[in-house]
Amino acid sequence: MDIPELVRDLTTFLAPFLPYLLKVGEKAAEEAGKKLGGEAWDRAKALWGKLGRNERVQKAAEVAVALPDNPAIQQAVEAEIARALEEDRALRQEVARLWDEARAAGVTVSAVGDRSVAIGGDVSGSVIVTGDRDTVQRV
Repeated sequence: MDIPELVRDLTTFLAPFLPYLLKVGEKAAEEAGKKLGGEAWDRAKALWGKLGRNERVQKAAEVAVALPDNPAIQQAVEAEIARALEEDRALRQEVARLWDEARAAGVTVSAVGDRSVAIGGDVSGSVIVTGDRDTVQRV
């Protein structure tokens, strides 16, 4: 897997967990994280345990949690993760291994934000509507 694809997948997967991952060790954060999904939470903690050691990634994530609706800040998190993976071959290999394990376990789908849709399989030929009071008519 190339770095840009890995980074996109990681940031999408980790985004809903970040507020809790930044407070790991606090009982309330642990409980909230587990409610997001038991095995997914465990995978997110393992990945963050590697990525969060990088000070720039940690700081970018803290800002992203404080300002979750700012797309530029979300992109900054991606950029810092990408830089960390490019600079540290061992980290890249370990994170890629953990991500492959998460994908194999089927815990890599996350819906983030209002009207988000998460798909864990194939929905080709389907119509997905995420708006308010929208209707779909087939002709």
